[in-house]
Amino acid sequence: MKRYNCFWIFVLMLVTSTTWAYGGGGSSSTKACAKPKFTDFVPAENAEVAAGSNFSFTASANTYPSSIKVTIKGLPATIKVTPKTVGTFEVSGSLPTSLKGTYARIAIEADAQSKCNGGGGWLVKIAE
Repeated sequence: MKRYNCFWIFVLMLVTSTTWAYGGGGSSSTKACAKPKFTDFVPAENAEVAAGSNFSFTASANTYPSSIKVTIKGLPATIKVTPKTVGTFEVSGSLPTSLKGTYARIAIEADAQSKCNGGGGWLVKIAE
């Protein structure tokens, strides 16, 4: 009888351990959030530039171009979004002429597919 009970305990332990290892609870109908990515920053990070200089960067293909917003040291920037041949978007604009002799972060915010939003940016030094 003891062997018989030990056998069933062993079987139950085996079944429950594989059940816990499976993880369950996940649904294949939900997609992971793919945030927009920003690359190819011009001018480069920490570069010294003149006030009013142009800047540009590339936004990933999953970015909604109409949702891209750029601020420079808290000031909204006027940007131009141009589609590229590989599905990405080139975004360009100019630094404000009112910023001189300071560091400024070019901050980017945008929405992407699956209701994901993301941000990025880089720092430049604006000469006097």
